[in-house]
Amino acid sequence: MGVAIAMLAAIGRGRAASALPAAAAPSTWVDLIDIDGSINPATADFIDDAIAKAHAGGASALVIRLDTPGGLLSSAKKIVKSMLNAPLPIIVYVAPQGASATSAGTFVMGAANVAAMAPGTTVGAAHPIEANGGEAEGKIAEKMENYTAAFAKSIAHQRGRNESWYEDAVRKSSSIGEGEALKLHVIDLVANDLHDLLVKSTGRTVTLADGQKIRLDLANAETRTARMTLGQSVLDHLADPNIMYLLMIAGVIGLYFEFSHPGAYLPGVAGAICLLLALTSFQLLPINLAGLLLIALGMAMLLAELFVTSYGVLGIGGVIAFVIGSLFLIDTSQTNLNVNRGIIAGTAVGFSAIVLGIGYLVLRTRRGHVSTGGEGMIGKVGQVRETIAPGTPGQIFVNGEIWRAVSDEAISVGAHARIVAVHGLEVVVRPEVTSATSMASERN
Repeated sequence: MGVAIAMLAAIGRGRAASALPAAAAPSTWVDLIDIDGSINPATADFIDDAIAKAHAGGASALVIRLDTPGGLLSSAKKIVKSMLNAPLPIIVYVAPQGASATSAGTFVMGAANVAAMAPGTTVGAAHPIEANGGEAEGKIAEKMENYTAAFAKSIAHQRGRNESWYEDAVRKSSSIGEGEALKLHVIDLVANDLHDLLVKSTGRTVTLADGQKIRLDLANAETRTARMTLGQSVLDHLADPNIMYLLMIAGVIGLYFEFSHPGAYLPGVAGAICLLLALTSFQLLPINLAGLLLIALGMAMLLAELFVTSYGVLGIGGVIAFVIGSLFLIDTSQTNLNVNRGIIAGTAVGFSAIVLGIGYLVLRTRRGHVSTGGEGMIGKVGQVRETIAPGTPGQIFVNGEIWRAVSDEAISVGAHARIVAVHGLEVVVRPEVTSATSMASERN
């Protein structure tokens, strides 16, 4: 009897132990990704992959925590397309406090099934701009603005949000905080944190691309964070205009030092790698051809300064071309991102200092005394190795060499003489009056 009771107890403990994992396992979970930076091709690929993996893994929803200054319209369009056709609910949460969904980020937020913002966040300012950073004008600008406004309105219509405000965000660069956004039905809710977001999303019904309606039940959902792959992370950083520009500058400086000091190898190798990475960035960012050509012209002038004595004219011209090209390098008609003006100014000052330094060294060298060749021998003092007399040449040792020497005065072996002229391989000398010789003359 006791054995039977012990067996039953053991079986009971086994069943309880096997039931624990099932009870502990969450019935629902959401995948979470962070977009903290510009909207670019790497970001678009990351979101597309996250949607596919979340659906394949059985996640109840994908939460995109967003904080972006904007980015490429082409990448935003790809992201919006992926979100509107997603097989699971997409929640975009502009967070943490102080974050924003600016420019291209406005379209990404608008395409979500549930759009939410944290306190102290903003959204909007999606007006197209020209390559020089100013507001677009003319017929082409009008077409661009009309297209972007229609794109924003269609997203808002698809998600049942305020179409008028989304149009104003494009045409008038309208930007609002979370409170006004909720009041104008630009977003669906305001959440203090991620848990609050999931709780407030619970009970909402969303419609997927295939027409299926899903009632969200995320109050007790677990959060699983997904991150960019190494390749996506590298491309994401290379899509930053400032990093692209710094890589290009590093490449130029590396090649500059390699050409000025041939055989160093390390500057040339490092410069070539940096330039190749910068070229990779060119594939990710909209590049203005005129700006790129001006930068190439500036680089050519700076390199030519090493081989042509222009007293800084080529160098200064190269710096001017480089700076103007830098200002127009990014085609901002397709993105609100640009190279930081402080970096451009620092580069201009650095290159100018290099050019002025080279010019100063050249001028100092040209104005200095000649120290080599025949002219460089004049004024040097040597020791007589073979007696020199008027009409009879002798020999003098100077600079580690023995020269044929002539003089109007007799100079004995061991005395010192100063070179006053050079005629081919023969030098004209005169006796050098040393302190010892002067004292002897005074005693006599």
